[in-house]
Amino acid sequence: MLALGAVAGWAGDVATAARATAVPTLGRLEPGYGLRGEEAGLLEDVARRAVLYFTEHTDAVTGLTRDRAPNNGASSRAPSSVAATGFALTAWCIGEQRGWLRAGEARRRVVQTLRFVADGHAHERGWLYHFVDTTNGRRVWESEASTIDTALFLQGALMAREYLGDAEVTALVDKIYARIDWRWALNGGSTLSHGWKPESGFIVHRWDNYSELMGLYLLGIGAKHGGLPAESWQAWRREPWVSREGSGSPGTGDGRHAAGGQAFIQGGPLFTHQYAHGWFDFRGRRDAHADYWQNSVDATLAQREWSAAQSGRYPFWSKDLWGLTASDSVRGYVAWGTPMGRADDGSDGTLVPCAPGGSLPFAPAECLTALRNMREVGGEKLWGRYGFADAFNPQTGWVAPDVIGINVGITLVMAENLRSGLVWKNFMRAPEVRRGMKLAGFAEPLRWAEGRLATNP
Repeated sequence: MLALGAVAGWAGDVATAARATAVPTLGRLEPGYGLRGEEAGLLEDVARRAVLYFTEHTDAVTGLTRDRAPNNGASSRAPSSVAATGFALTAWCIGEQRGWLRAGEARRRVVQTLRFVADGHAHERGWLYHFVDTTNGRRVWESEASTIDTALFLQGALMAREYLGDAEVTALVDKIYARIDWRWALNGGSTLSHGWKPESGFIVHRWDNYSELMGLYLLGIGAKHGGLPAESWQAWRREPWVSREGSGSPGTGDGRHAAGGQAFIQGGPLFTHQYAHGWFDFRGRRDAHADYWQNSVDATLAQREWSAAQSGRYPFWSKDLWGLTASDSVRGYVAWGTPMGRADDGSDGTLVPCAPGGSLPFAPAECLTALRNMREVGGEKLWGRYGFADAFNPQTGWVAPDVIGINVGITLVMAENLRSGLVWKNFMRAPEVRRGMKLAGFAEPLRWAEGRLATNP
């Protein structure tokens, strides 16, 4: 393993990246957020059912996890999603920590998955294919070797490595990490391509604008061998900036100058504000551009306000019943969320439980209220073997028949971070994570001491 001291040699030409501006804040989540009995019970049930999904829909031989499954417990014919498999690696750790898996089961499952991914999962220069046959790891649906989905897998793998502290797990994770050709995926540019297909080469779209991309770049910059240049952190755009206006609808334009500190970088679907935060703990840290933790807090609350403002169209929507992010719908999978200045936002009254579920640490009271009300309004049609169905429309009575692995996963991870911080505490120990954040220019984190903020020694 490369010593942290060796980082100094890398940083000489990127010294300007290692700066921070304003004092960071911890947003809404203070230590010891008090979960009342009903709230604690709901999160316990949601999380336990989520772990059950990953247990029952992960292949017994390959350790790969299916992309989706019926919420009634029926078998699934879906292929494996490499991102869902990454969430599963974290789920095993949560399940064992909570006592839902017997001692040693997390290690057994993690090793099984990592062994197969290391030697049997289709990849291109280390970048894992998005969808593969769950039983043999071969590419399906002409899917891409996906940069973002490989990063989501790697986030789960690093969490498992740090949690288990096992020699074989460490060797397997390091092997998978080391073979990723980060600079190849730049395809001659300063930002990463979305992926590569053998039929057509690199996808023209790049990770060049604010989204769920932060974990991808930080892992690339922090890689021990052949990683991304630190300048790649500065290469993607932080926009659009919007402001939370009194009407509850995010305004457009350069919201950085809005009064009251209500400006944030918008990403539309809430998952764009959640996926990196599931593992990376941005509380008390910021770079030269933004406080990304507070940004996700503001994006979450802005969606709540926007949803309440739509009650004329959708009478069920309110500040106590809200939530929209990419999900199933009556017309198929839709990447919807808070609009960004569009007159037609595409919504139809559908609500998505993983929207507040994935934002639990950002706004605990508001998100827990939304989840409780979804449970009550949706009733038994919404609540199944794996918890909430992927989406439902209280206006029409439609309920999605399936759950989706990544949506179940982000709810599980964020519920555990709210309850104990387990995922953050373990993942943030990884040297690659610490190196990536340092080279990207994040300030030293703050800590809580005797009820007030203090810098870490």
